[in-house]
Amino acid sequence: MESSSTESRAAELSPAASARSYAPLLAAWARVRTSTTWIVGVALFLRVGWIILGHTYKFKSADENFGFGFEMGRIAASLASGHGFSNPFGPPTGPTAWEPPLYPYFTAGVFLVFGIYTKASAFVLLTINSAFSALTCVPIFRIARRIFSEKVAVGSAWAWALLPNVMFWCTRWVWETSLSALLLATLLWLALTMEDRDDWRPWLEFGLLWGIAALDSTVLVSFLPAAGLWAWYRRAKRGKTSLAGVVLASAVFCACVAPWLVRNYETFGKFIFIRDNFGAELRLGNGNGADGTWMQYLHPTQDVYGLRQYVAMGELPYIAMRKKQAVDYIKADYVRFAGLCFKRFIYYWAGPPRLAQIWWLAQVKNSLFLASSVLMFWGLARALRQRRPGALLLFWLLVLYPAVYYVAFPNQRYRHPIEPEMAILGVFVLTEAGKKTDRASPAA
Repeated sequence: MESSSTESRAAELSPAASARSYAPLLAAWARVRTSTTWIVGVALFLRVGWIILGHTYKFKSADENFGFGFEMGRIAASLASGHGFSNPFGPPTGPTAWEPPLYPYFTAGVFLVFGIYTKASAFVLLTINSAFSALTCVPIFRIARRIFSEKVAVGSAWAWALLPNVMFWCTRWVWETSLSALLLATLLWLALTMEDRDDWRPWLEFGLLWGIAALDSTVLVSFLPAAGLWAWYRRAKRGKTSLAGVVLASAVFCACVAPWLVRNYETFGKFIFIRDNFGAELRLGNGNGADGTWMQYLHPTQDVYGLRQYVAMGELPYIAMRKKQAVDYIKADYVRFAGLCFKRFIYYWAGPPRLAQIWWLAQVKNSLFLASSVLMFWGLARALRQRRPGALLLFWLLVLYPAVYYVAFPNQRYRHPIEPEMAILGVFVLTEAGKKTDRASPAA
């Protein structure tokens, strides 16, 4: 009897029995790991949880709440107060085109419902930013699966959902950064799939999304020519015509941006494509004392004399003055400018110098920042060498989008809109390394 009982327990502990007991859990995990609904849900839960636990919705009230949205927050407060799209730095300075309109108007809508610069507004805006960030898992999954494999798709989407550095911007900054990442990833996915679709709807979506992207962040438009040419070329290889679709997409894009262009012309008396502050931004990276980083002390929010100039001269003359100063500095020594551009290239991908209360913390953060860039470049090189479908489009995205920051100045936040694609390439190269390890293990 005792022998029979012992045999029964042994059978229960056998590998086969254990496998059967875990089978339902493994089956459930197999469904969850490839479900974008689950991935997005977990990502949103973690982000909102951090907003609550970290109290990130409690912005400091110093400088009259400037840290709550910065220039976009100031413009949103002006809109919600009934003063129009104005006053990007706080004092009454009149109409502005310093920032693109989409996110300030969106923020103003939240202010109207939940109050200007209130904790409730902060929580709502950060939660919505977190939703944008979580939803980015969907185009990440689809892009990675199309170009590489389902394994890369699962790894990339979960990495975006779980990594703490990804959550930083959406849980701490009231800005368009997370929306830009979602839009750019969605536009890349749309460009990749245009060759598979035949009716007019993808062209309508293409024009509409690019119009929204332009009103969200004008730097995103740098990728538009490559995305459009890619879609046309891939369709042409399949014998599909695209002229009517291109006309439709162009018309929809123009219809999206035209009202804001008209507003700018009526307000300032000249053509301004979405925003007007490039000359001022160029000066913040080029001038006496330039070292490849952002000369923050020259910004009107930090420079009292600069703000007085802005108020006295008006926005367009002030920006023209700053642009002339930067261009004169560049023309005076092109070799020096090339050196600064190279430094800005390094800082964009490796991280600009940082200060930290703990001396080694800045080095660790920049090392991790650089490591993600190295993985991305490595993955891109392998994808191009393997002639993966869509790898060339990734290449042009990573060439075109950051180019303006090499000329002006870099910032860690400016890399975030292309970090979904960086995550895909990083996971791809890690899975490739995993394959080599698996092939080598039997011989070991």
